[in-house]
Formats: sequence, structure tokens, C-alpha cells
Amino acid sequence: MSLIIILIIVLPLILISINSTLFKKDLISREKMSPFECGFDPKNTARLPFSMRFYLIAVIFLIFDIEIALILPIPFIFNFMSPNTWIMLTFMFLMILLGGLFHEWNQGALNWSK
Repeated sequence: MSLIIILIIVLPLILISINSTLFKKDLISREKMSPFECGFDPKNTARLPFSMRFYLIAVIFLIFDIEIALILPIPFIFNFMSPNTWIMLTFMFLMILLGGLFHEWNQGALNWSK
């Protein structure tokens, strides 16, 4: 039993150390620092400008996913609460979400083309 545990721990460590010593690569080389374009030297810079509009839409999409995950269990908790409390909490939650939607709309975050 203990021999198996030792083999499980020692054998991978030995293999990793042999691999790292035999196949050591240079840390800095011209080929590693340049972007890969099918073996050709790049004509333009690899750093393209990032679209902030795309980032905002992606963040809004993630927030929308979280909102859906929070809305889905609302019908299932109806049995555990009084109807008045359930209606009040659901209404308040939906008003907060709608307020955020209107704020995003007024700020222009939902307009893709400007």
C-alpha cells in the first residue's frame, strides 16, 4: 500500500523533472515574441484596438444571465411565503431590474451603432 502511494507521488515528479531538463526551451526568442500568422512575418501590429461597445454589451449580457438565474426560482418559493410578501418581493425585484434597464437605455449602452 505504501509502495503504491510512493510510486504515485514520486514517479510523476521524476518524469516532470526529466522532461523539463531534456526539453528546456529558450525563454525569449524572436519567434515566440512575434504573433503567429501561418509562418509568415506579420504585416501589421498584432494589437488591434478593442471595441468598448462590444465589452459593454458583453457585460450587460452577463448581467442579464444573472437576472434570469435569479428570476427562475421565484415561482417555486411561492409555497414557502405568504402571497402578499411574495408579490411585494417579486414586484420590488422586477422594479430594480427595470430601473437598471432604463438607466442603461438612457446612458446609450444598448445602442450598438453611434
